[in-house]
Amino acid sequence: MFINCPFDADYAPIFQAIIFAVFACGFRPRSAKEIDDAGNTRYEKITRIIGECRYGIHDISRTECDPLFNLPRFNMPFELGLFLAAKQFGGDDHAKKRALVLDVEPYRYQRFISDLNGMDITAHDGDPTKAARAVRNWLANVSRRRLTPDREVADLLFKFNTALPKFAKAAGFDGHSVPYVDFEYLVTDWLLA
Repeated sequence: MFINCPFDADYAPIFQAIIFAVFACGFRPRSAKEIDDAGNTRYEKITRIIGECRYGIHDISRTECDPLFNLPRFNMPFELGLFLAAKQFGGDDHAKKRALVLDVEPYRYQRFISDLNGMDITAHDGDPTKAARAVRNWLANVSRRRLTPDREVADLLFKFNTALPKFAKAAGFDGHSVPYVDFEYLVTDWLLA
């Protein structure tokens, strides 16, 4: 499951909620953050991961201009474009790719990426719980698997977030700055416990 979303500190609660929901539903998230290899460019990592993933979650909500250069970030729409191009032009295996596109509010994307008109975009309102529920509901739909109900995923996320500082500290980390791969281990260990 390719996760394409912002990596900034303000977005971290939603990113972590998406990762949690993916694991809680029995899938494995993949992210450019999973491998820190200076021998590969970010583009190479992303295209390799996209090539290996049938599903993709794309959050295009970070479109505001940064205060320093007054320019928006285009990474998420670019990676969504790569994923959709792989689906369109990648042959029979890639034609089965499925995407969830998230934004902060419904129809907002039409103001900055109108080529997506006609696609079903899911709004999360900047709320990690809504994002987790959206991920669960989409996964149930596209995978046709019987999954934990979205309410239970939301309850588990709340319990995990409450336990995370203590759980992370017991594992030797500061609960607010756990490296990505270690966060994956914390989520899976907590879910298994």
